[in-house]
Amino acid sequence: MKTKKNNSKTLTQFKDEQYGKRGTAKREQLEAGYETFKIGALIQEARLEKGLTQDELAEKCGTTKSYISRIENNIKEVRISTLQKIVELGFGGHLQLSIKL
Repeated sequence: MKTKKNNSKTLTQFKDEQYGKRGTAKREQLEAGYETFKIGALIQEARLEKGLTQDELAEKCGTTKSYISRIENNIKEVRISTLQKIVELGFGGHLQLSIKL
């Protein structure tokens, strides 16, 4: 009986192989892109959970529908001050940031 070889890898192993170790230019570009994507996805998820349209969210936080759309679709990076307005004025929440070393 032949045994199957386990070729599975963790996400970190895959990124190390495909993009290099943390600290290399290619890997840091990948990680930065992921963080931008994650913020857009979090905003969209919260907006949908609150039952808001992009227009309604934009009006609540003093911006435009197209700006909210560009953030959610990762076309535009969001400033921390704008993110704070979206979270606090748009969602009625509180923005918490942390730094991991």
